[in-house]
Amino acid sequence: MGEGGLKSELGYMAGDKKYIRASRVIRERARELRKPLTPAEKILWDNLRGRKCQGLKFRRQHPIGRFIVDFYCAEIRLIIELDGGIHLGREAYDEERTKILEREGYHVMRFANEAVIQQLDTVLNCILHFAESITE
Repeated sequence: MGEGGLKSELGYMAGDKKYIRASRVIRERARELRKPLTPAEKILWDNLRGRKCQGLKFRRQHPIGRFIVDFYCAEIRLIIELDGGIHLGREAYDEERTKILEREGYHVMRFANEAVIQQLDTVLNCILHFAESITE
């Protein structure tokens, strides 16, 4: 471990910055996951990319420590996760993962794929409201 670093639940943290470097394997897997988009991911990404959400820059399939998050805004440490069929039966894992990320100072919002597809305005308003509350 480098000078001034310490271990967190997610991995190495450099100095005072809570930047958690993902392993090479995790970074490569994140790149692979960026290629195929689910319909819900495509819809939300089209509305977040290019600083369309209150001027905030979001990344897609971003590695944080040992995890790959669906969408991430570094400026306000906001993680947005979309839950689809793959998450059925994984609720305990998702809950534990969220707790770990929150302990490390990240804000996590979760939305069902169906909510993004059927109620996009509501989802975007939730994200905007949350972002505003953090930046005030």
